[in-house]
Amino acid sequence: MSHHISLIILVKNEEKTIETVICGARPFVDEIVVVDGHSKDLSRKIALQAGARVIMDNGKGKGAGLRKGIGQSTGDVIVFMDADGSHDFLDIPRLIDPIIKNKADVVIASRALGGSDESYGSIEKAIRTIGSLIITSIINMRFHSHIKDSQNGFRAVKRSSLRSIRLTESIFTIEQEMVIKALKKGLRIVEVASHEYERKYGNSHINLFVVSWRYLWCLFRNII
Repeated sequence: MSHHISLIILVKNEEKTIETVICGARPFVDEIVVVDGHSKDLSRKIALQAGARVIMDNGKGKGAGLRKGIGQSTGDVIVFMDADGSHDFLDIPRLIDPIIKNKADVVIASRALGGSDESYGSIEKAIRTIGSLIITSIINMRFHSHIKDSQNGFRAVKRSSLRSIRLTESIFTIEQEMVIKALKKGLRIVEVASHEYERKYGNSHINLFVVSWRYLWCLFRNII
């Protein structure tokens, strides 16, 4: 059975990296859907020129943008990655391979296995790393699983699996919601080592000091 692979990329003011990401990923996927968060730079224009289909998000956050991208994509396997150059597009074949071979329903690019340039160097990075470890440990305790990285947004998922878990989170918490609901459904989650690089330009759009409580609320609301 041949598979149609869709890549969904959320972008907001990433004009310096979006073309490289799209062009690098294109050989490994059948379509690229860019969900633009009302960028004030040339991100949309560059993405269109690079051959992606561009849609606008609804302004409600990353999770809402991903869900809109899922609805607008056509693949039976969907890959999610960031627009800032932190994810290695050469890892895409390794993400989709377990799904194509029917060995997984969800495949996560694990920074715990591949390392991350974003784990250390500042208070915020340290909090992100420690918080991720704590949340992942709680998830593993609850479901007797052995996941190393529940938070990385670089992943591949079967469309049928996404349908079955019914995602509702509107912000960055959508990644852990996806993992928890997949485990609840008994879906097969596999991790592959992937290195996370430091973003080359600009700053992250997430403020952990503001949204940390949302991660905890999402965790405890969904693991019950």
